[in-house]
Amino acid sequence: MTDMWENFKLRLYLETTTFNWFIDPRPGHEDVVRLFEAVKAGQFVGYTSRYVTDELDKAEEPKRTNMLNLIDEYGIIMLSPRIETEMLAGNYIEEGIIPKSQMYDSLHIALASLHELDAIVSYKFHHINREKTKALIPEINSHRNLKGIMFFTAEEVFDYYEQFFRGRGTQRDGPDRG
Repeated sequence: MTDMWENFKLRLYLETTTFNWFIDPRPGHEDVVRLFEAVKAGQFVGYTSRYVTDELDKAEEPKRTNMLNLIDEYGIIMLSPRIETEMLAGNYIEEGIIPKSQMYDSLHIALASLHELDAIVSYKFHHINREKTKALIPEINSHRNLKGIMFFTAEEVFDYYEQFFRGRGTQRDGPDRG
């Protein structure tokens, strides 16, 4: 009998920092490369957006081109902004979750939330992948009838997957899904 979670694929929004971590060797680099390879192999589904490419466009060459090429090379799906994206992002700022100066961070979270992705992969620990954001975004989203969203580093994606889908085969919604 096949495990019902065998074919489950986490839907991951790859925020700008994951592209930087792929190109620059720093702590976590190996896990990011492994994550991109897992997306390419079909274990996970990777998404990004024009908000990410707007930020990547600001990098110096050849780093800029190398990061942008990862999208096609690894089959990362480009999400289209929705009309509600800026409004939801503004709500996150109004609620004090994301500082006004970090509008792109808020847009990343809003877009991933509106597309009902499972998690955002980010190494931006001051605004995105931090406890305050992890606690408050699912609460704000639930008030708008949106699913909760999780925030991970690449290593945490693999830990979560092993624990909830390979290890015990527990329910898809997991502990942080709201």
